[in-house]
Amino acid sequence: MTSSPVDDPKTLVSTDWLAKHVRDPDLRILDASWYLPDAGRNARAEYEAAHIPGARFFDIDEISDLRSTLPHMAPPPEKFISRMRAMGVGDGHQVVVYDGAGLFSAARVWWLFRLMGKTDVAVLDGGFPKWRAEGREIEDMSPIVKDRHITVSRQNHLVKDVTQVAHAAKLGEAEIIDARSAPRFRGEVPEPRPGLRSGHIPGAKNVPFATVLNADGTMKAPAELRAVFEAAGVDLAKPAVTSCGSGVTAAVLSLALERIGHRNHALYDGSWAEWGMYDDLKVEQGPQA
Repeated sequence: MTSSPVDDPKTLVSTDWLAKHVRDPDLRILDASWYLPDAGRNARAEYEAAHIPGARFFDIDEISDLRSTLPHMAPPPEKFISRMRAMGVGDGHQVVVYDGAGLFSAARVWWLFRLMGKTDVAVLDGGFPKWRAEGREIEDMSPIVKDRHITVSRQNHLVKDVTQVAHAAKLGEAEIIDARSAPRFRGEVPEPRPGLRSGHIPGAKNVPFATVLNADGTMKAPAELRAVFEAAGVDLAKPAVTSCGSGVTAAVLSLALERIGHRNHALYDGSWAEWGMYDDLKVEQGPQA
């Protein structure tokens, strides 16, 4: 079995790579499927019905800061530690994250591990749909889990709050890259979450997350990714802040930036669920400037 040019255990690995390593004792596979409410899909039920052998279910909504009124904000380090230990994920493990949409929510968990200082983590390129389409092994049994010690070191430079994003937008010191669809970015359609204004952060650039993916849900090659960002007017010489509706698909752009060697990027965790809620924060509508 030959390795794919995709394979990098710190960013993205192919289904071939995972099939080769699926039984490795120090590999941990996480099903991080998550769907918008209007998708009509139950991520946990789908996991219980079928998943990649050995996979554990990572609940993005529960492994979050439940003290916040915003959806699935990054959890405090101590909560992350406790949940990972309970799942048998710890130091010395190579982690591979996938989701049931292809490449949608798995990147959020990749980013979360990196936020906690864990870099031996990759997203499965094409996710569960590609794995199943290739006729690879699946199971419906949960794995036997053994507690594993985990140490974390929160990397605060990888996340931005609303004050930092407002400052960056005002001074133009970073590229704010919005992963939402063009109609949502332009404010032409209502937001799926009630009570939010429509539009985008002033000065933001729009790179809908689907534009960095191929038709089969795999991520485009680095040269193509670079072209997508440049076509959207993103200055790749500047620091980047990724954003979306609630901090999930923003991480797809963070992963894409990492794949092209752009290391100076952070994710706006509150994203539009926060920015769109406050009337004192400026909103632009229409195409990007």
